[in-house]
Amino acid sequence: MRIYHASVALDDVRWAFAAGLIDGIVATPAVIAAQLPNADPRELVQELSTAVPMPVIASVRAVNRDELYKGARELTRLGEQVIVAIPLVEDALPAIKRLSAEGVKVAATLVHNAAQAALAAKAGASLVTIAVDAAAHVGDDPSLAISESRLIFDRFGFECDVIAAGPASARAFTDALTAGADGAVVSTDVLKALLQHPLTDRGFDRFLGEISRRPRPRRPK
Repeated sequence: MRIYHASVALDDVRWAFAAGLIDGIVATPAVIAAQLPNADPRELVQELSTAVPMPVIASVRAVNRDELYKGARELTRLGEQVIVAIPLVEDALPAIKRLSAEGVKVAATLVHNAAQAALAAKAGASLVTIAVDAAAHVGDDPSLAISESRLIFDRFGFECDVIAAGPASARAFTDALTAGADGAVVSTDVLKALLQHPLTDRGFDRFLGEISRRPRPRRPK
């Protein structure tokens, strides 16, 4: 299981890395705009790449095949472990194929069903991200898209990970993993929320009460 941290705040990234919770960072335009709107995206990706030894998923700011390819190659020069995020539109497929042939890892985004995931994997994507939060908002079942994608990848031998993007709760996170997702993209708030449970809080309070009442050992005279 791989967890990709949707954060560009270095303090949050270092906390999650030190805790052993994350396997990569997501530095897409939406994440950058929400947390560091005045930052230069390229400089930020480079800084993140040197701050922690793990992959950084960064987006190409283009939509046609030539610009997608050119932008992707520019991003890979910012760090050895950069994974290029490319939206799965028609023009993206030739760019994904070319980049994959050159050893560049591509994360296909805006994938919402298994048919799209299969085409992305066939073109050479290393990851497909299925937007769990977006699917739930329109009444779709993201678990079905995840499980069907995983089944297709396994059947045809595609070396491509299925990543659940944006599960907003422990239940959604668990559903994605049990459906066959290889990992998930989560924010700092969700990552910390996954640690929480009311019974854990209650048990911890009881534990604190017990150790406070425990008699202290007497020191030998």
